Amino acid sequence: MKLLSFFRISAVLCIVLVGTSLLIDRWISESTADRIFVEASHIPSRSIGLVLGTSKYIAKNLNPYYDYRMSAALELYQLGKVNILLLSGDNAHRSYNEPWTMKRDLLKAGIPDKDIVLDYAGFRTLDSIVRAKNVFEADHFVIITQKFHCERALFIAQSNNIDAICLAVPEPRGMAGLKIRVREILARVKAIVDLYLLDIQPRFLGPPKEPIATEQLIFEGPVLEKPVLEKQTTEEQQPNG
Repeated sequence: MKLLSFFRISAVLCIVLVGTSLLIDRWISESTADRIFVEASHIPSRSIGLVLGTSKYIAKNLNPYYDYRMSAALELYQLGKVNILLLSGDNAHRSYNEPWTMKRDLLKAGIPDKDIVLDYAGFRTLDSIVRAKNVFEADHFVIITQKFHCERALFIAQSNNIDAICLAVPEPRGMAGLKIRVREILARVKAIVDLYLLDIQPRFLGPPKEPIATEQLIFEGPVLEKPVLEKQTTEEQQPNG
């Protein structure tokens, strides 16, 4: 009987956890849908395009996630939708440097060095989004990444009172895409915990840098009116007594 009760309780807990995870996944998708665009020519213009980093190669093959992001960044710049590209990614060690890899490829594609800014401390999506505003003083920007990533990035931005929109670039289909989608559900649950329970901050925040200089400020809607939900203050999070 005890063993049977254990399995029943375990099954109920699993159902609750899966159900909660799926609800969080749907909430994040629906709350950011109006700020995602799929055509570069249709997205409102902003001065800065924030490109979220990923590895260029997977098992010595070109990573399609990387390729699509680079192509979209180049297209936005050429269309005049952005005039500065902020490249944010991991720089864990000397042989792995996402921002510099992106910069090197964009320079080869013809984007001037003066219009590229690097953020070497974009270790996670939260770090890249929060640092864009708090360190680089970018108030309105376009995020460039895949749709599933757009949704989580925009949710993080909204929760931190950051005004952003996102260009959703293509992504691989099939089993590879399915694995990423399952991982994304877990990443969204972690994002909720980080934002509203643990109040996680970027690993390296540091002092603000000089605001990113643009020759001409570009800003078109939509405008973020308020965050998805208010964070609790430290005092509210502490139990009474």
